[in-house]
Amino acid sequence: MKNIALALMFFLALSCSDNDDNSNDILPNIPVNQTIFLNNPEFITLQTPGNWAYAQGGISGIIIYRSLGSSYIAFDRAAPHLTPQNCSQMIVNFPIMICPCDDSKFSILDGSPQTDGIFYAAKQYRVTVNGNTLQITNF
Repeated sequence: MKNIALALMFFLALSCSDNDDNSNDILPNIPVNQTIFLNNPEFITLQTPGNWAYAQGGISGIIIYRSLGSSYIAFDRAAPHLTPQNCSQMIVNFPIMICPCDDSKFSILDGSPQTDGIFYAAKQYRVTVNGNTLQITNF
């Protein structure tokens, strides 16, 4: 009986894994390597947890959010469910990122879609903190 239960759990794990990666084939995969200096006036708000800022880079720009402590999260401004176009650059209405094309919404806390029918999360980048410098990359 124990072997049957283990085999069933293994089978279920395999059958659910094909959609878990949430890979996005809509947005192009371009290299991202952006340096952000937190002392620059345009990023001064990022010195306080709970604030956000826009930055250059990525497909349509980058949204940087400072969560608790010294943790930062970076998302591409390109709406993940649309091919990049003028109206698909997301804007922040904290705590939501909004696509002006169709008013779809995404959480700034984790990039998850907040609109029914949207299955892709916002494209997230890696953030490395070194003192007052952030390095945002996708490699």
